Amino acid sequence: MVKLKNISKLNSWFSDFDGPLIIAGPCSAESEEQMLQTAREIAALGKVKVFRSGIWKPRTRPGNFEGVGEQGLKWLNQVKKETGLLTTVEVANAEHAELAIKYDVDILWIGARTTSNPFSIQELADFLKGYDKPVMVKNPINPDVQLWVGALERFHKAGINKLAAVHRGFYPFEATTLRNIPKWETAIELKSICHDLPIICDPSHIAGSTEYIAEISQKALDLNLDGLIIETHYNPSVALSDMNQQVTPKQLATILDNLVYRRSSSEDVNFANILETLRNKIDSIDQQMLELLSQRMNVVEEIGNYKSKNEVTILQLRRWEKIMSTRIKLGKKLGLSEDFVKKLLQLVHKESIQRQTEVMNKINSSEKGK
Repeated sequence: MVKLKNISKLNSWFSDFDGPLIIAGPCSAESEEQMLQTAREIAALGKVKVFRSGIWKPRTRPGNFEGVGEQGLKWLNQVKKETGLLTTVEVANAEHAELAIKYDVDILWIGARTTSNPFSIQELADFLKGYDKPVMVKNPINPDVQLWVGALERFHKAGINKLAAVHRGFYPFEATTLRNIPKWETAIELKSICHDLPIICDPSHIAGSTEYIAEISQKALDLNLDGLIIETHYNPSVALSDMNQQVTPKQLATILDNLVYRRSSSEDVNFANILETLRNKIDSIDQQMLELLSQRMNVVEEIGNYKSKNEVTILQLRRWEKIMSTRIKLGKKLGLSEDFVKKLLQLVHKESIQRQTEVMNKINSSEKGK
C-alpha cells in the first residue's frame, strides 16, 4: 500500500491558494450565457478561485438532463479567458479526461459513482499518467474509507502528486433531512490516514437544499477542512439539474462573508480543534442515533395499529423480557454497562407504550364516532 501520509509533495499545489480554497459554479453547464453570467458574478466577489461546472451528468435514471458534453468545455474555456478563474470539471472515463485536457481545464474531479468503481479509477489513472493536472477525488457513495484511499493510491501510483479529496457525504438508505449523511468521522479518518492530503467539503451535495449550506460550510471549516465547493447558478429556478441545492452568487457572497475562519497555529487552538473534532464525531453519531430511534417509533406505531385491529394488548411481557435479555447481552459485548443499557431500554419502552396507546385511542375514537 502506498503510504500517502508520508508523501510531502502531495499537497504542494494547494499551497498556492491563500486560505481555504473556494470553488463555485453551476451544477451543470446549460448554455454559454448561463456559464458566462454566473462566472462573471462569481468572479466579482473576489473570493472564489476556481469555477466548476458539470459537463457530463451521470443521472440515477435515464431521461433526465445528462449534460451538454464537449460544447460545455468550450464555454468553460471562455469563462477562464474572460474571468481569469481556474476551471474544474468532473471526468468519469479516459475520453472525458482527454477532452478536458484538450480544452485546458485546470483541475479534474472524480465523482462519487466513479470513485466507487476501481476499474474506472484505474482507467483514468492510466490515461492521466504523465499529465501535470491536479485531481480531486470525491468520496464513494458508501462510507468506505479504504475504497476512497484506494482511488487516491491508484492516481498516486500513476505519478499524480497533485491530489485532493472531496467530502460530499454518503448515500442514506432511509429518508433524512439532508441529501447525503455527512459522517464527518469518515473524512476525519481519511485525514488521519493521509496527513498531507487536502480535503475539500461539498456542502451542496451533503445538504441537497440551500437551507443547510451555510451551516455545513461552517462545520467543514471548523473541522479544519481545506476548502469548499458550492454549487452556484445565476438563476437556480431555471436550472436543469439540482436546482434546490444551488445558490445565487449573491447568496454565495452572504455565506462566505458570514463564515468564521479559525486559525490553528497555537497549542491552545490545536487543543480546541481536537476537542471540536471529537464533538463533531459525537454530533454525527447522535444524528444517526436519533434518526434510527425515529424509524423505530414509526415501526412501533405500525405494531400498535396491528394490535388494535386484532384486539391484542399493548404490553407483551415475554417479548419485553426477551428484548431486555438480548439487548443487555449485546450491550455488554459492545462495552456498555448493564445499568446504562437497562435504563436506555426502559426509556425507549416507555415511549413505545405511549405511542401504541395513542394509536389505539385514536382508532377507538374513530370507531365510536361511526
